[in-house]
Amino acid sequence: MKEEIGVLGKKIGMTQVFDAEGDLIPVTVVRMAACRILQKRMQEQDGYEAVQMILQGEKQGEHVNDKATMGRLQKAGCDVYKRVVAYREIRGQFPDYQLGDTLDLSLFQEGEKVDVVGITKGHGFQGVMKRYGFSGGPASHGAMFHRRGGSYGQRQWPGHVIKGKKMPGHFGMVRRTVQNLKIVKILKEENLLLIRGSFPGVKGATVFVRKAIKAYACS
Repeated sequence: MKEEIGVLGKKIGMTQVFDAEGDLIPVTVVRMAACRILQKRMQEQDGYEAVQMILQGEKQGEHVNDKATMGRLQKAGCDVYKRVVAYREIRGQFPDYQLGDTLDLSLFQEGEKVDVVGITKGHGFQGVMKRYGFSGGPASHGAMFHRRGGSYGQRQWPGHVIKGKKMPGHFGMVRRTVQNLKIVKILKEENLLLIRGSFPGVKGATVFVRKAIKAYACS
């Protein structure tokens, strides 16, 4: 299924608004700064077709040390003295977008459905109870089995832990997509997008908001 075009933004946090009927709606606020088309991948040159967009910070900072990256930024009309926040490459044919074009809030309309891609909140190294919801053992004295995962191994055969076994490890910090969220309100003066519901990502995290794939595929 072809991925739709979208815009990179910064998650501000959650709040609530009231609709015309007076119902309270929980929304997540995203600041949608302007993205630029940094590069276009071509079938003849790269073996596939895609557009690569870039999101830069608002403040001036140190310039990019990589000459190749600096050359691409200058060619796309981007400021080389602003910090690069995020890249995003979308595969597919997009003849309407050319090198240096700007992607912003004008891509969306109030009431339409969008998909939001973000990175879940990191929780560090965690055990099986927090990571997978294991019930654990008895909490009484003498049980000697409280928050462990139980037996992991086998007998002589196969003699090793099966791949994919649920064990303690790094919890969180994975990419997740929430689909078909409704745009409640667009504040063009503040470059804010109010999306109904919640989606992964800590406050200040970079998220990717695109037109909903399933909604447009079924229309």
